[in-house]
Amino acid sequence: MDIPAILLPLFIQIFLFFFLLGWLAVARGKVIKAQGISSTDVAEGRVDWPQHAQRVARNFANQFELPILFALLIPLAILTRQADHLFIVMEWIFVISRLCHTFVQTTSNRLSLRAPIFAIGMLDLLLMWLIFAIHILLPPSGYR
Repeated sequence: MDIPAILLPLFIQIFLFFFLLGWLAVARGKVIKAQGISSTDVAEGRVDWPQHAQRVARNFANQFELPILFALLIPLAILTRQADHLFIVMEWIFVISRLCHTFVQTTSNRLSLRAPIFAIGMLDLLLMWLIFAIHILLPPSGYR
């Protein structure tokens, strides 16, 4: 089992999270400074953020959806020794889909592009979980 190869896609997903957090802070900080928005208005959600800042915020929020299930699966697969070459390829498919989804959502936000990209990542992750569950629940005879 090549632990660095298994963890590299997870690291990229985690760095995407922190990149978006930083981008969001900068985008909102510029608006706060330019418009003289009070910290109370920000804290109480009374700010009408510009479209670009909203897109980054929505994408940041998306990182608490499917990627959580991805991040949970990786250590489970390592602990149970289920992370094979197919698993690593599927990890990359998921992470690349998330990077593409981020790019589309934070730029054009075209749903006709975003939805299929999201579907690819979601189906890939679902398949990863199904394969993992089958290997754990239905191991070859002699392994129980």
